[in-house]
Amino acid sequence: MKRLATIILVIVTALSIVAGCSKSSESTEKADDTLVIGIDDKFAPMGFRDENNEIVGFDIDYAKAAAEKMGTKVKFQPIDWQTKESELSSGRIDLIWNGYTITDERKKKVLFTKPYLKNAQVVVTLADSKLAKLSDLEGKVVGLQSLSSAADALNANPIKSKIKTVTEFSDNVSALNDLKNGRLDAVVIDEVVIDYYMTKEKDTFKVLDESLAPEEYGVGVKKGNEALLEKLQKALDEMNEDGTAAEISKKWFGEDKVLK
Repeated sequence: MKRLATIILVIVTALSIVAGCSKSSESTEKADDTLVIGIDDKFAPMGFRDENNEIVGFDIDYAKAAAEKMGTKVKFQPIDWQTKESELSSGRIDLIWNGYTITDERKKKVLFTKPYLKNAQVVVTLADSKLAKLSDLEGKVVGLQSLSSAADALNANPIKSKIKTVTEFSDNVSALNDLKNGRLDAVVIDEVVIDYYMTKEKDTFKVLDESLAPEEYGVGVKKGNEALLEKLQKALDEMNEDGTAAEISKKWFGEDKVLK
């Protein structure tokens, strides 16, 4: 009797494992139909959380429209921006898409779509600051987002060697808060980002006339996944042709700024 009970238990356990594997396979299959996009959810106006804690922004709308063209679902995954390329290469995300600057160094790690938006790295300070040009940063405390193109731009400029301290932050919001609180003299930041904040916090900031470096945004795809890159680029090209991209740009920037 005990032996029979043992046999039954083994059979039930085996069936449970098979059922579990079946469900797991089903879940994986569904996941394969979804593009997981890695974002910095504090990078307004490209991708950020609104007053309802919903993820919104230009890149969010742009990605949703592209996914629709591709016939796939999309999921936005907030990540540590310092580990974005590692997240992509590991397969935890499918795309890096949130104001992601195209650089020669990054091209060694990821595949890029064609550039879709122009940007520049600029220096912002408080509106009543006496700082007016890049040379005024000598002996000052400057903040920026860690492992961002802002750091690359500053490192490439001769003024870097004359700055007293460069403080790195996990996101731009933290850097701007420290600027407002007097812990920083200036912040190196994306022009697209500070333009947005200057419309939200009028008379708080000013941007120095000299920019550090012009740049362009692209979408990052895992090395070796040319098929996804080709499919995504086709969708982006179609969005340029049918006016979808221009419509999204006008919603967030008031004009069509998408590169053709």
